[in-house]
Amino acid sequence: MADIELERQTSDAAPAEEADALDTHLVAAAGQPRRIFELIRGASEAAGFEIVRVRYGLHDGHTLQIMAERPDGTMVVADCEDLSKILSAILDVEDPISGEYNLEISSPGIDRPLTRPKDFDRWVGFEAKVELRDAIDGRKRFRGILHGFQDGEILLEHEVEGFAEKQVIGLPFRQLSEAKLTMSDDLIRESLKRRDRDAPAPSDGE
Repeated sequence: MADIELERQTSDAAPAEEADALDTHLVAAAGQPRRIFELIRGASEAAGFEIVRVRYGLHDGHTLQIMAERPDGTMVVADCEDLSKILSAILDVEDPISGEYNLEISSPGIDRPLTRPKDFDRWVGFEAKVELRDAIDGRKRFRGILHGFQDGEILLEHEVEGFAEKQVIGLPFRQLSEAKLTMSDDLIRESLKRRDRDAPAPSDGE
């Protein structure tokens, strides 16, 4: 299947000091979520967790939602409890949110958000929904099978005008405003298979 690159506007390369923020813009939006992410990132990684997404103000307007997982993609209830204790201690000291709020630590779930370049490689072959900040050829929303991440773009199998078959198109990662897997039976089966495969082996006597 032929690769095709959609016509789009290009901009000058971002300064080095902005690169990290751009690479994590789906993890934590600018403003309060980004400040919280920077506060908790180091301690989370030191404890063996990766932050997938930080959002504040969902549900009742007073919930801080932090999605996380182990580097292998697993995240069990005990992991959520452990990370909650670590982050609660940091947030109590730093106090980045005025007033009362609820801290919610969770796994990304099956129809998970895709927030980092490696997420698009990890879930190659599964369908995703993607939305861009700015339209490309008049379109902001795309849906198709993931073909990975390459040269700053996510690769997505999608219908393209003028082609009888779907083509693999490149969408600039930095233009993404949202991306998530689409729930399907195949995705559920694969998620369960990976969970069982990556689960720790029982110790002697268990």
